[in-house]
Amino acid sequence: MEKIVSLCKRRGFVFPGSEIYGGLANTWDYGPYGVELMNNVKKLWWSYFIHRREDMVGLDAAILMNPRVWEASGHVTSFSDPLVDCKKCHERIRGDKLIEENFGKDFFTCIDDIISDIEKRGAEHPMVKENIRTGTNKDPSWWVKETRSDLEKRKKNSISAVNYILKHDRSLKCPKCGASDFTESRSFNLMFKTYQGVIEEDAAMVYLRPETAQGIFVNFKNVQQTTRKKIPFGIGQIGKAFRNEITPGNFTFRTREFEQMEIEYFVHESKWKNIYDSWRENMNTFFVQELGFKKDNMRWRQHDKDELSHYSKETWDIEYQFPFGWGELWGIAYRTDYDLKQHEEFSGEKLEYLDPETNEKFVPHCIEPTFGVTRTVLVALLEAYDEDQVFTEKPGKTPQESVETRVVMRFSPKLAPVKAAVLPLMKKEPLGPKAREIFQLLAKHFVVEYDESGSVGKRYRRQDEIGTPYCFTVDFQTLEDDTVTVRDRDTMKQERVNVKEILSFLQDKTR
Repeated sequence: MEKIVSLCKRRGFVFPGSEIYGGLANTWDYGPYGVELMNNVKKLWWSYFIHRREDMVGLDAAILMNPRVWEASGHVTSFSDPLVDCKKCHERIRGDKLIEENFGKDFFTCIDDIISDIEKRGAEHPMVKENIRTGTNKDPSWWVKETRSDLEKRKKNSISAVNYILKHDRSLKCPKCGASDFTESRSFNLMFKTYQGVIEEDAAMVYLRPETAQGIFVNFKNVQQTTRKKIPFGIGQIGKAFRNEITPGNFTFRTREFEQMEIEYFVHESKWKNIYDSWRENMNTFFVQELGFKKDNMRWRQHDKDELSHYSKETWDIEYQFPFGWGELWGIAYRTDYDLKQHEEFSGEKLEYLDPETNEKFVPHCIEPTFGVTRTVLVALLEAYDEDQVFTEKPGKTPQESVETRVVMRFSPKLAPVKAAVLPLMKKEPLGPKAREIFQLLAKHFVVEYDESGSVGKRYRRQDEIGTPYCFTVDFQTLEDDTVTVRDRDTMKQERVNVKEILSFLQDKTR
């Protein structure tokens, strides 16, 4: 991860936010190559899930919405995390994440593992020992049953479970100072608040949206009536969301401002399961075939009943093997008819669908495949990063001294921020004008770079580090036979291609 962070800063993928002012914790700016990579991810997603399907349409809803939207959705009362403070250094920590990072698993699996461990180790378990030490009843067997029972009761309440675990497991340390003394956890709502109006005192409080989904739900009727789509059909959206995370971190993995690619797919209740399974398969295909990621680095994990969101009947996550462990990348939830019925109740508007074939009137159920843009970009960087050893003959150097480490970003050509670079062999007439002519030809169709600074070998290395698949070198032979040298990023092999064929060559390679 350190190598990725360094490369991102050095080569213009990702910069720390507000850096010249000392930064703002866990905010990131996407540089010239980062924004191209991100746009390519979004374009591929939009093409695969929206343009290529006749049952899908797009939407771009506002970030600011009527506050009643978030009351209806349950975010005002339910969208919270357990916040604890370290009593020694006053560091604020998300309690469930502290436990997850200690055990290397999701929070509810951690609880199940602790319960299993208590059954195996009995009175030797540290939490049981702590109960025996601090309790009035000194019978070990009684405390084994009591500790296990206490955790079972608290499983559905994350705040209660966090309190119990942090109080009785002294091995859990503050990540800042190492102390094991925490305050009681309390509910912390994750929505950012702001004010709409000229004078803050008189203005109405509104929220920055914590998800893009509600913009789709409140527009369900508008979209269905204007597009005349029949159930089943879906609405897709790409947009920013904001969550006031207590403990963001791991580079761009967990941030307070992020972007989502989200779909709400509306179905009849009787048909949800087969369609749900079909969407899971589509997500697999997009991961492997469209983005070119390695299937071995991903896995599916189902939420158990205690972990499910208040609106969900079934949820699966695609998790990715990050350098810091398995982490959620994408997810798919069966939200039933919860959202549309809630908005019917709070708004007074009917959000039913009339089936033109059966004349049945019903509130559609919803399947929600959701994709994190910024996390997908992080995975693209991790998947692409590679190092190999390259022999470059150097006068006066031994063969061992002539071996260099080449950093290369092996993006698939569809994802690569820059598709090609045009390089004149030398920075002088008459190579420059010919190289610029080729650059102008390609720039009408692709993101390409023109580079004439430094030796051609160093220019190749720069392009390798930003993941450019092909370099076209204009040399003196070009002036004679109108051919250029094409260098492949991955194999470093070179071949001659006629200038007239360059455009079709690049189109074929980047499809």
